[in-house]
Amino acid sequence: MKKILIFVMFSVTAAIFVFAAEQQKGNTEINSFSKSKKLLDKVVYGDEKVRKTFYCGCSYDKKQKIIPEGCSYFDAKNHSRSKRVEWEHIVPAAAFGGKLKEWKEGDPQCVDSKGKRFKGRNCASKMNRDFQFMQADMYNLVPAIGKVNADRSNFDYGIISGEERKYGNCDFELQNNTAEPAESIRGDIARTYFYMDSAYPGYGIVNEKNRKMLEAWDKSDPVDEWECKRAVEIEKIQKNQNFILKERCKGK
Repeated sequence: MKKILIFVMFSVTAAIFVFAAEQQKGNTEINSFSKSKKLLDKVVYGDEKVRKTFYCGCSYDKKQKIIPEGCSYFDAKNHSRSKRVEWEHIVPAAAFGGKLKEWKEGDPQCVDSKGKRFKGRNCASKMNRDFQFMQADMYNLVPAIGKVNADRSNFDYGIISGEERKYGNCDFELQNNTAEPAESIRGDIARTYFYMDSAYPGYGIVNEKNRKMLEAWDKSDPVDEWECKRAVEIEKIQKNQNFILKERCKGK
């Protein structure tokens, strides 16, 4: 039997998207954050031509060390995390894990080697299987300079008045728990939020606070060839389609 297609009008870009009758599925293939990072590094970002950090566009080598030549990023204090790549959640783990019981309250099995109970992300990673899959979803992971990843923390994205640059010429600002990315990646961020919100409903990933901004970013920064190719490679590994990008990438 042929799949029935449902045409849904989204306010996101005032365009019509075609979805399979089944709901957007999230990651059910890999429940290890560590494994996802290794697969992204070796398979999706294996070609040195695409091996660049998300926020600053800096090249890095096979050992995930930042290549200083041609890098817009600068760290006057020379932090160790400024020299390496870390895998950043575009939608922060706290956005989909912060409301979980294991995150808020812990679990009887969340006890460290000294007998001390813990909660938060570590407990959710250990005890909540749904969180394990969400945390490991490769559509939501990008390479970033470690210090930028650390400083961004779980801040929401937004627009910051002025252009005070903390990281040399890297177009990324942080202020008052808000992170402002470069215009060239804002669409990538918006589409990741839309994917995560549809793949894991009920967590309020896209909400009244950020919806209009994300819709505008999606429209002003359309998909490019790499964003589409990256989605194809992730689908091969993770086995679930990203319907948001599948529609946007037609003809790319």
